[in-house]
Amino acid sequence: MTSTLTPPTGTGSDGDDGRPPRASRLTWRQRISIFDVKASPYAYVAPFFLLFGLVGLFPLAYTFWVSLFDWDLLKGQGDFVGMENFWAILNDRFFWNSIRNTISIFLLSAIPQLAMALLLAYLLDQGLRAKTFWRMSILLPYVVTPVAVAIIFSSVFNEADGLVNNLLNLVGIPDQQWKHDTFLSHIAIASMVNWRWTGYNTLILLAAMQAVPRDLYESAAIDGAGAARRFFSVTIPSIRPTLIFVVITATIGGLQIFTEPRLFDVSNAGGIGGADRQFQTTVLFMWELAFFRRDFGEASAVAWLLFLLIVAFGLVNFLLSRRVATGDARGGRRAARRAARKGADA
Repeated sequence: MTSTLTPPTGTGSDGDDGRPPRASRLTWRQRISIFDVKASPYAYVAPFFLLFGLVGLFPLAYTFWVSLFDWDLLKGQGDFVGMENFWAILNDRFFWNSIRNTISIFLLSAIPQLAMALLLAYLLDQGLRAKTFWRMSILLPYVVTPVAVAIIFSSVFNEADGLVNNLLNLVGIPDQQWKHDTFLSHIAIASMVNWRWTGYNTLILLAAMQAVPRDLYESAAIDGAGAARRFFSVTIPSIRPTLIFVVITATIGGLQIFTEPRLFDVSNAGGIGGADRQFQTTVLFMWELAFFRRDFGEASAVAWLLFLLIVAFGLVNFLLSRRVATGDARGGRRAARRAARKGADA
């Protein structure tokens, strides 16, 4: 006995007339709900971008506009000069002197500061008594105003009767020219920066270390890893994003240093960075152009050149810090893969 299958009517669609069924029409309330889901996130973040455009992008663009004109502080906008302000600054020996001073002070302050902050954060992350007291104490220098810090350290590094020279005299070292020697003045200014910002960076790194799962340390200890090995193989890779953030912010702040060199020695040359500009930074040179020479055009050109320098240093430090933070982890993964291959071959 045979049976015959009868094909369904139509062309395989659900509709009786062969066409797909129409989507049910959305109500007005449903359309409002869908629009709310899609548009609300943009509305929530819009104030930030509006504020950023007002206080961030607009001054940046307006500074570039000013740099294209012969702009006097009192007379206002003058003739359009194009890129002449940039060429004049690039041919100014005081500008390159300020760049050298800025990079020197930045290196003397940023490298010891971050190394000390990392070490202090690691120590505070251990089982110490009175943790809150130590964590609050390390933040105290940050709440002191930069002006007070500059005045105090200017007295400490006084060449006539300062505390540092008196201590050096006790061990037989003669007085040092802290405000006239180029390298010594950079060390003195870098010590102000380190004293004020080390505690701030320490707390940021400590917060990241507190979030590292303790199971990783216990597993590493069971495998025989010592304290140093756990620090470089577990702690550093785990806090990599925070470490990169701290390095980038320290780079931006270090290259924009102004208050410390401005107030370090106000008795010589009106506080523009020493009698021979031996510690004049780029921001201090820009301030001199704008308010001493009253040349806003060239000062704006310096601002843009400094912006490009900060971007370049920020990118280099980002790549270096990312490589340092992941290098040990990559080495560990390669060792694990080699061990796995040896086990498979055996």
